[in-house]
Amino acid sequence: MGDRIGRRETLIVTTLLMGVSTGVIGLLPTYATLGIWAPILLTLMRVCQGLGAGAEFGGASTLLAEHAPKHKRGFYGSFSQLGVQIGLVLGTASFLLVSQLPDDQLNSWGWRLPFLASFLMIFVTLYFRLRVEESPVFEQLRERREVVKLPIIETVKRYPKSVLVGVGAHVADVAVIYIYVSFTVAYATDQLELSNTTVLLGIVLAALVGAALQPVYGALSDRVGRRPLNLWSVCFTALYAFPFWLLINTGSPVVIFLAIAIGLAVGLGPMIAVQGAFYAELFGANVRYTGFAGSRELGAALVGFSPTLSAALLGWGGGDPWLVAAWMILACLVSLVAFLASEETKDLDIGLDKPDQAAIVSKPKVAKEEPLTPVGS
Repeated sequence: MGDRIGRRETLIVTTLLMGVSTGVIGLLPTYATLGIWAPILLTLMRVCQGLGAGAEFGGASTLLAEHAPKHKRGFYGSFSQLGVQIGLVLGTASFLLVSQLPDDQLNSWGWRLPFLASFLMIFVTLYFRLRVEESPVFEQLRERREVVKLPIIETVKRYPKSVLVGVGAHVADVAVIYIYVSFTVAYATDQLELSNTTVLLGIVLAALVGAALQPVYGALSDRVGRRPLNLWSVCFTALYAFPFWLLINTGSPVVIFLAIAIGLAVGLGPMIAVQGAFYAELFGANVRYTGFAGSRELGAALVGFSPTLSAALLGWGGGDPWLVAAWMILACLVSLVAFLASEETKDLDIGLDKPDQAAIVSKPKVAKEEPLTPVGS
C-alpha cells in the first residue's frame, strides 16, 4: 500500500489498525464469558497489532527519510526510533501504574485500562498525521506515473541482496531487546526474587537514556556513516552478552538498571537509531516502503520467539543464564554478517529510483589530469 497509494495515506491506515486493535483488547470478554473465542479474538487482535506496527515503522521512517535533506537523513530518521523508545517508556509506565492495584482489581478490570487508552491515542496520532504532507519522492513518482503495480515482486526481483541484508540486520536488535525489556523482568522476579516494580522502573529509566541518545547517534551516522555504527553496535552487544548477565545476577537494583541502560543505550542504541535511514537507503524509491517494511519485519518475525527460547535455554542451563547469553551472541553474528555484506549508503540520492542504486557507494569523482602544455607552444 505504501508504494501504491502513498506513505501518508498508509500511515493513516496503520494508525487506525494499531489503535483499534489495541483498544479492542481492552473490551474483550473473558474465557469464562466467551469460552474458546476469547483467546481466539485476543490472538486475532495481536496479529492486527503486529501488522500495524510492522507497516507503521517502515512508513514513518520512509516518510522522514524522503522529506530529509541528504546530509541529515540519519538525524531525521532517528526520530522514528525516538517514537519507539517513548512508546516503550509509556507502555511500561502504564503497566507500572496499574500494577499498583490490588491483585483482584488488576485481574478483573485494571489490566484493561492501558489498552482502552489506545482509543484516545488514535485521535492524537491522526491529528498530526493528517497535517503531514505526502513524501515529495512519492509525489514525483505519481506525477511521472512510475508507481509499480506489484511492489513485492519488484522488490525481490531488483533488490535480492538488499532484502537479505534487511532481514539479517534486524535479527540481533529484536532478539536482544526482547531479552532486555521482557525476559529480564521474568528472570529478575523469578530467579532473583526482585519486585516487578523495581525491574520495570529500571527499564523505564534505561529507555529514557536510550531515547535521549537516538538523535545523537542519527546525526553521528550522517558524519561517519551507517555501517560503522551498525558494526560497533552489533559487536559491542555480542561482547556484552556475558557481562550483562553477570551484572544482572548481582541482584542490586542500581546495577541492574546500569546493565539494562548500557545494553539499550550503548549497545543497541546506535544500531536502532540508524535503522530509519539505513533501510530507506537499501531500496529504490518506488519499492522503498515494501522493501523496508517487508525485509525488516521478516527479520523480526524470524526471532520473535526470543523470550520463549530464552526461557527454555534457562531451564536447560539449570537456572543459569549462560545459554541465553550464547543465544544473544548467535543473533548478533547473524546481523554482523548482514552488516558486513552491506555497503555505505549515507551519500546516496534516494530520490532517484535506479535498479542498481542500493549497490552504489557514492564516491567523489576524480578529474582526469590533462597533459601539461609547454610554455610558448
